[in-house]
Amino acid sequence: MLGKFILEQRKKNNLTQEFLASAISVSRPTYIQIEQGERDITITEAKKLADIFGIVFDDFVQGKENLLLKIKLGKQIISRKVTKKSDEPETRIIMSRTNVKKFKEVLLYLLEKVGARPNIGETAIYKLLYFIDFDYYEKFEEQLTGAKYIKNHFGPTPIEFKKIIDQMIEDGEIEKIKSRYFQHEQKKYLPRRTADLKILLAQEIQHIDEVLARLAWKNASELSEYSHSDTPWRVHKIGEEISYETVFYRDDDHSVRNYEDEL
Repeated sequence: MLGKFILEQRKKNNLTQEFLASAISVSRPTYIQIEQGERDITITEAKKLADIFGIVFDDFVQGKENLLLKIKLGKQIISRKVTKKSDEPETRIIMSRTNVKKFKEVLLYLLEKVGARPNIGETAIYKLLYFIDFDYYEKFEEQLTGAKYIKNHFGPTPIEFKKIIDQMIEDGEIEKIKSRYFQHEQKKYLPRRTADLKILLAQEIQHIDEVLARLAWKNASELSEYSHSDTPWRVHKIGEEISYETVFYRDDDHSVRNYEDEL
């Protein structure tokens, strides 16, 4: 039953009914009918959900998960057997090999610097990565990691984060733990190796340090609120990929570039 399969995938990816309803342009009651098998899903809706869950469309409509983990790096596809006991969906990382490597090292560097702080859980990491990438693009007009971000109810989210983090956990580069921050359960990630700083330029390391010094003291709610008032998040619809170009329309509270000096 496809509805049950969609429900399982939503819970596995920690997504809300509201988010997926917005992503496929239906109301929440209509989305609930899909999960309960009371409404057929259209091809367009199915394609959107398959993309969000990272499952090949043909497998998705059959309610299947693939035992092969496929990582798409540019035009090259690397396949390897999954060693976990449970079935895993096909995973696609739509980033170049260089950018995947840089994303990993930026993430490891971030975790080395602030990952052990009690306020830095998964949601806070999402937002810090967003500001690292988008602030860098505004200042230097070039991408740092090349990661893609989508707009969801909790703020900008790196699309490929879960795929990459799962790979890093399996490779022993990162450890995932659960903790509590006040009354909330929190997912935390701790590095099991140091970041390879040869992958990063001195300018990039300095930039990351500046972003962390400015924002890493905020908790997840504060970071989400700050990201929600940022132009790139505001001008997109829920479920849309956030365009890097929108950083050039930021307000004074979010802009990190001194445009007056360039006049």
